[in-house]
Amino acid sequence: MKRKKAWSALPGTAPAEKLQVLGVEPHAMVDIRRLDEISRRYGVTVYLFFEEDLARNRSLESVIGEYGSVPIFERPYISVPDFLRFTRENDPSFEQTLQDFPLMVEIVSSGITLSGPDGDDMPVVTGLMPFLDELDVDAPPPEPGAFLP
Repeated sequence: MKRKKAWSALPGTAPAEKLQVLGVEPHAMVDIRRLDEISRRYGVTVYLFFEEDLARNRSLESVIGEYGSVPIFERPYISVPDFLRFTRENDPSFEQTLQDFPLMVEIVSSGITLSGPDGDDMPVVTGLMPFLDELDVDAPPPEPGAFLP
């Protein structure tokens, strides 16, 4: 109930407008910890994709339909809470790593809705995880909400 109230209190009428207020819109780079906070505070489902083609060229509904029966950690996407829970359980230094090297996720889509377990529409965001070979640990991290060129 708190999440629905928090979501309703955001300026805007459409999910995309509300998410934009939070700095979440296509092409923005958002720290994964911020996405987790948004997920918890506002009830937004955030999916992280590991495959660029699926993230950019397939509908979320079709991807969920194809991979929904696959075990969570074998899918080409994962929710932010599941990803963070898994990494924290398997790497005790992960929190410090995030402090030193923030994990910035490119937002692919925002403002779409899916039917939630209670029948209400829930806002959904999809993001693309950076590829390890693309990470430049010597570069300063992008500013939160910064856009890709």
